[in-house]
Order: sequence, then C-alpha cells, then structure tokens
Amino acid sequence: MLTAEDIREMAEEEIEGRIVELREELFRLRFRSAMMQLENPQLPKQIRREIARMKTILRERELQGDKG
Repeated sequence: MLTAEDIREMAEEEIEGRIVELREELFRLRFRSAMMQLENPQLPKQIRREIARMKTILRERELQGDKG
C-alpha cells in the first residue's frame, strides 16, 4: 500500500492509471468473494482506502491550481 507521501511524488497521469488498476482489482475481488472466501478479507477495504487517498490528493492539486 502506498502512503500519502508516495502518492504526492507521483504524476497525475500515474495516479489516475493506478486508480483504474485498483478499481479493476477491486472488481475482481468482489467477484471472487461472491464465489468463495478471500484469503485476506481486509483487502477490498484497503484498496478502497487507497483509491480514496489518491482521489483526495488529486483534488488537493486541483484546488491548489485554482488558487494559483
């Protein structure tokens, strides 16, 4: 899992690409959890939080651009 500092060092395109990857992974995990038990039941929660963290940082950058 990436920390906020790691995400802030990434370019916007990298963050957006990673969000897409995480959403796809989350979809696969949901499908897998419907079929059988997950090895790590906390993983979907961690992925959702990482997506939220990335979206928050993108929004911070957007707001900083509006001020500047």
